[in-house]
Amino acid sequence: MIGEGEPIQDSSSKLEAAKDAVKSVADTVQATTRTVADAIEAGRQPGALLDRLAAWAQASPLQALAAAFIVGLMVGRRR
Repeated sequence: MIGEGEPIQDSSSKLEAAKDAVKSVADTVQATTRTVADAIEAGRQPGALLDRLAAWAQASPLQALAAAFIVGLMVGRRR
């Protein structure tokens, strides 16, 4: 149980260490999310790869679905 056989100060220091660790992880996740969002936004600029891929998928959705399925099979088989 908490506090059984150990001083109360030790429990509070563990709690502070856990809070610091959670804050550090949250900051890292936020920074990573910003980086990924910026990369996606850059890829969606007119003429960029994601823009061309989206236009192709809108023009021929059945072929895009077939290509995604085949890529999924290739990736799935490697594991």
